Amino acid sequence: MSKLQLEYEPKSAWEAFASDEHRKAMNELAADYVKFLSECKTERLVMDYVRERIVEAGFKDDFGGARVFRFNRNKTCFLARKGRRPLSEGYRLVGAHADCPRLDLKQRPLYEDLDICLAKTHYYGGIRKYQWLTIPLALHGTVVKKSGETVTVCIGEDMSDPVFTITDLLPHLAYKEVVKKVEDAFEAEKLNVVLGQSPVLSADDGEEKAKEPFKRMVLEILHNRYGIEEADFLSAEMQAVPAGPARFVGLDESMIGGYGQDDRSSVFCALEALLAEPEPEYCQIVLFWDKEEIGSEGATGAKSYFFEYCMEELVEAWEPGARLSAVLMNGSALSADVSAAMDPDYKDVYEPLNAARLGYGPCFNKFTGHRGKVGANDAHPDFIGWLRSIFDGADIPWHMSELGKVDAGGGGTVAKFLAVYGMDVIDVGVPVLSMHSPFELTSKADIYACILAFREFLKR
Repeated sequence: MSKLQLEYEPKSAWEAFASDEHRKAMNELAADYVKFLSECKTERLVMDYVRERIVEAGFKDDFGGARVFRFNRNKTCFLARKGRRPLSEGYRLVGAHADCPRLDLKQRPLYEDLDICLAKTHYYGGIRKYQWLTIPLALHGTVVKKSGETVTVCIGEDMSDPVFTITDLLPHLAYKEVVKKVEDAFEAEKLNVVLGQSPVLSADDGEEKAKEPFKRMVLEILHNRYGIEEADFLSAEMQAVPAGPARFVGLDESMIGGYGQDDRSSVFCALEALLAEPEPEYCQIVLFWDKEEIGSEGATGAKSYFFEYCMEELVEAWEPGARLSAVLMNGSALSADVSAAMDPDYKDVYEPLNAARLGYGPCFNKFTGHRGKVGANDAHPDFIGWLRSIFDGADIPWHMSELGKVDAGGGGTVAKFLAVYGMDVIDVGVPVLSMHSPFELTSKADIYACILAFREFLKR
C-alpha cells in the first residue's frame, strides 16, 4: 500500500523534465524564445510576430471561420479557435500584455547642450531609474507624417548600427548623490539620451551657420535615413530600449536573460500553446493587450471594450441567439503575467513559504493587489481545485506564490478586468528575477513548463 502523502512540497521542473525527450524540446523552445525576445522589443513588433505566426496557422480576420483574429491599432490582438462544444457551454481564455517598462521620447525631444545632441524622455511603467544609465540603448519607433505615410525606425540592434546611452555622474563628484534617497538621487528629467556630438559645418559659399549645429547633424542623419523632420516627432512613438539580443545565462545555459520578459514571456508561452492545440474541446481565446504597465488604460488596454466587442461579433457568427452575458460568464481564464521570483540577495522582502521560486514551473497567484489585497481579483478555491487536477494529472510542475511580504509592496494585473464579466480567473506566469529591469532573468525550465500548462488548459 502506498504511503499517504500528507505534506506538500512543490516539484522542481528540472527534475520533472529530466528525460532526454523533454530536455531536447525545452532547449528548442528556449532558442525560439531567445530569438523572439531579441526581435520583439516593442508591442508593435510583438503584434507583427503574432500576425505572421497565426496567418501561417490558418487564422483569418473573418469571424465566420473557425480560426479567427482581430487586431486593434497593431497593439492589441484577439485570437479565437472554435471548439467541439458550442460557445455557450464555455471557453478557455489566456490573456497577457505585450507592453513593457521603457523610456519614451517626448514629443519635442531634441536639444543640444555643451556641444552634445540629446533627447528628452518620459519613462513608461515602473522602472528603477538608475538601471537605465550607462547601458547601450536602441531606438525603436513609428513615425506618422502629415501625409499619412508611416515610417518604422530601428537604430541600435544591428551590429553595424550605433547605439545610444544616458550618462551618469562619476563617483569622484557624486559625494552628495550617494547619501540621497534613490528617488531623489536620480531625476526623471535627467534621463536624457545621448544622440550625437559632431556639428554640421558651414559651407564655404557663405551659407548661414546652423543655430544648433549638433542637433542639426542628428536631424540631417534622421532625414537622410528615414525622410523625417523634427516636426514629425509630434506624431511619433519613439522608444529607447536596451540594445542587443537576449542571451542564455549561466555556465549551464539554464537561464534566459533579456529585456521585456514581463510580460512577453507570457505572450510567447500563450501563442506557442495555442498553436500546439488545434483540436480543443471548448473554444480557445487568447488575448494580447497593451498599456498594462500604466494601468491598462486607453483604447488598447484591458479596460477598453475591445474584448467585449470581439466576443459580441463571435457570438453572432458562431452561435446566433446566444446571450452575450451568459457566454461571458461561462468562461475560464488565466491572466498570464509573471511573478517575482525570490532573490537570494533580497530574501527579507519575501515570505519563503509563499514565494515564487525559479525552476519550479509557472507560479499561480490567487490574488495580487497590495496591503490587504486591495485591487486584487482573488480567485475562487473551486476554480483552483479544478486547475490542480488538470496540471497534477498531466505531471506539470507548478506552484503557488504571492508578491512579497504582506506589507512589503504589491502589484496588479489584468485579472480584475476579466473578472468583471463573471468568469473564473487566476494569475499565472513564470517567475522572474530583476523584474522591470533592462535585463530580466527567467529559467528555461519554467518557460517550458508554462507552455505545457497553457496547452493543458486550452485543450481541456
